[in-house]
Amino acid sequence: MLTAGAANVVVAALKLVAGLLAGSSAMLAESAHSLADTLNQGLLLTSLRSGARPGDRRHPFGYGQDRYFWSLLSAFGIFIAGAGFSIFEGILSLSRPGAEGSPLLAYIVLAVSFAAEGTSLYRAFSQTRAQARIRRTSFQDQVRESPDTTVKTALFEDTAAIAGLLLALGGLILRQLTGSGVWDGSASIAIGVLLVLVALRLGRDSRDLLIGRAASDEQLRAIRAEIEGTPGVDALVELLTMHLGPDRLIVGARIDLSDDISAGQAEAIADRIDSQLEAKLSVSPHVFLDPTGRSGGPFTARDEGR
Repeated sequence: MLTAGAANVVVAALKLVAGLLAGSSAMLAESAHSLADTLNQGLLLTSLRSGARPGDRRHPFGYGQDRYFWSLLSAFGIFIAGAGFSIFEGILSLSRPGAEGSPLLAYIVLAVSFAAEGTSLYRAFSQTRAQARIRRTSFQDQVRESPDTTVKTALFEDTAAIAGLLLALGGLILRQLTGSGVWDGSASIAIGVLLVLVALRLGRDSRDLLIGRAASDEQLRAIRAEIEGTPGVDALVELLTMHLGPDRLIVGARIDLSDDISAGQAEAIADRIDSQLEAKLSVSPHVFLDPTGRSGGPFTARDEGR
């Protein structure tokens, strides 16, 4: 990630020079886009290190949710550093006569950027696809439901980077063909709007996970099937789940046990459910079981000495 960040700084500098020489607002917007990506990579690197800390007395379940806080800041970074400048610069370029320079350097920088961003997008795509295989789900569901905001942010940013480069290229070509700077300014505004949409999507996902998002429907079905299929469990009365990070999940369940279950057997059932969920799920579950009757009364174990 440090190498990618350094590469983004270099690319941002090249886009800035190309934008100034070509008098292109779209290239200046792309420069701000690359700087925003660099900022976000720094925030995501911080999130990886912060979220990997083990649990302690004040945070017994660890710091996994810290990654969602930094991901939320990353979304704000996209909006402020990238989108704000791109839209502002595009509006300014529409209201002033632009000094059109040679776009040759801009085309060269765009070609280099396509190669760099395409490689980065391929890595993010491959990583997301690998996670989907591990979770035994589709690529689309993985993107929509994944609690790993770090990988999702990289995928969205790289996709937006390719789209932004295409918009900048289109603005430059149309400016050359028509002689009007409106196309270049419009491309800059479009890049800003694109970044706003990405920031809103990533911010919404981070917010949901910070509040405490439940497991996916597929995971809930798997958890329910494992608990209800355990011998000695008559019914699953209530099931509550919440993500504690990309790889940890709280599972709280009220279960109705058979009437002839002893205290020792109830403990064995709880251990069996715990181990079954650990093996079944792609995340590490913290399982809390409350043996209770369907009416809500407490579970009364059979006396093993009888």
